[in-house]
Amino acid sequence: MTWLSHIKPDFWSVRPNSPGASRYMFNYRRIWKWSVLLTGIVSLIPLIFITLVDYKVTEQAFESEFRLRAARLVSNTRRVVGFFLTERRAALDFIARDNDPQALTDPARLAHILEGLQKSFGGGFMDLGVIGADGQQKTYVGPFSLQDKDYHEQAWFQMVVDRGVYVSDVFLGFRQVPHLIIAIRQNMANGSFQVLRASLGIGPFEDLLSNMELGGLGDAFMVNGRGVLQTNSRYFGRVLEPMSLPVPEYHPSTQVVDGLSSTGEKLQIGYCFIEDTPFILMIVKKNQDLMRAWHRTRLELILFLVFSVTLILGVILGTATYMVHNIHLADEKRLMSLHHLEYSNKLASIGRMAASVAHEINNPLAIINEKAGLIKDLFTIKQLYAGDAKLNSLVDSILASVKRAGKITKRLLTFARNLEATVEGVQLDELVREVFSFVDKEAQVRDIHIEVDVSPPGVAIRSDRGKLQQIFLNIVNNAFAAVEDGGHLRVKVRHEEGNDGVVLSFCDDGCGIPPEDVHRIFEPFFSTKTGKGGTGLGLSITYNLVHEIGGRIEVVSEVGKGTCFTIHLPNDIGHERMKA
Repeated sequence: MTWLSHIKPDFWSVRPNSPGASRYMFNYRRIWKWSVLLTGIVSLIPLIFITLVDYKVTEQAFESEFRLRAARLVSNTRRVVGFFLTERRAALDFIARDNDPQALTDPARLAHILEGLQKSFGGGFMDLGVIGADGQQKTYVGPFSLQDKDYHEQAWFQMVVDRGVYVSDVFLGFRQVPHLIIAIRQNMANGSFQVLRASLGIGPFEDLLSNMELGGLGDAFMVNGRGVLQTNSRYFGRVLEPMSLPVPEYHPSTQVVDGLSSTGEKLQIGYCFIEDTPFILMIVKKNQDLMRAWHRTRLELILFLVFSVTLILGVILGTATYMVHNIHLADEKRLMSLHHLEYSNKLASIGRMAASVAHEINNPLAIINEKAGLIKDLFTIKQLYAGDAKLNSLVDSILASVKRAGKITKRLLTFARNLEATVEGVQLDELVREVFSFVDKEAQVRDIHIEVDVSPPGVAIRSDRGKLQQIFLNIVNNAFAAVEDGGHLRVKVRHEEGNDGVVLSFCDDGCGIPPEDVHRIFEPFFSTKTGKGGTGLGLSITYNLVHEIGGRIEVVSEVGKGTCFTIHLPNDIGHERMKA
């Protein structure tokens, strides 16, 4: 037996095409399926719809929040980097305006200015140089040997001449060290000019970007318009190497876009162009890292949905099964009542017929008995026949047969009278033996040994004699069907301890009842004698009759050893219970 058979409700076995299904009013499987389906649709579709909407809204909220954070971080960093460069460019512009051009060509004066810049701005300034209008470096202070270097062919020199101020991107130059320059054109009184140039290392930018609160495995770096890295990047190369991402399109404000890495990973890219510089600030984060918080929330939503669906389905299945099971029980009770009524009507008809037959038989039996007695008397008077033993034995046989037939008709009349519901004093040992008289012939033919033990003799109660007779007869017939030829049936009648009731036990040594069927034997239409003529109503009717007279019935059985039915009866069932 599988675990499914333990949880499968009884009504599930009633198929439309199964034997006896036409007796029921409903198709229970169909009712159960439609109840589960409709209730499930009404309950689950709104839940699933709301969960999906919440899922989408929450996902969009997370994405929007991540974009806003990225945009805010890029904008703030752009302001910091822009202020950093603007501050140093303003310092050079102030120096150019505050100092005489001739004074700036003095190496001592220029060294003093460089020292002041380095102290005031905390590093960043590598060196200072003054370049004449011909592109020759006139004065230089710094760690490199750049005195008298010629810059007139350098592109940046021409831009300074044209624009008056210039901020370069990062390059190696003569120094062979990544750096950028800020150059200011200083006009002279004679109409000529000279250029004040400062070199800045990329260290301050590296420190600035590395101290950003990116979270997770984000990357912040700067590139120029050609896609060349201006600072080191965690994932996309070293300084002055071309990055593997495409160069973003120009936009005056901060932008956050989606992108793909060279390996196909989804990225969130925030960028902005730093005004008046060749730099593009970029902050790149992996979507997988960003969405970890969303993945946790998504898992919680999915678990909530699974738990809710499981709970709702469990309640729906349990409720539908409970309701359909009760409908099935009510239908079975209806069928049982109908069969009980039919059975009672049949018994009443049999009783009336038995009474009629008994009366009809009693008349010829009386004549036969009278004539046989007369013949016996005549045989006794006449010596011719008095000594004929054979004739006398034949007459005695006729008289015995008449007497036996009279007993049978008397039983039929008693059975007919017992069908009427009346409360009277009933001697149980007499009633039990009366019931056994109906099956005495079958017991003799099958060699079934019957033992009746009544203690004390003459135990009597006030109850319905007819119902008791039906109860005992049903149990005895059930026992006869269970035992093999040569079996045993033992009946014990005792006073019940603790009250004035009576306990009767009917124990046989028949085939027994399987443990999984013991709790079902009193159900209507359940029979262990399938295919052997069993209707499944005998024990069900017996159970109801026992309860109608205020008693209770119990059963203990073991396969291969036998079954024992125990009936507890009150001493007086009362007229009120009989009316009920």
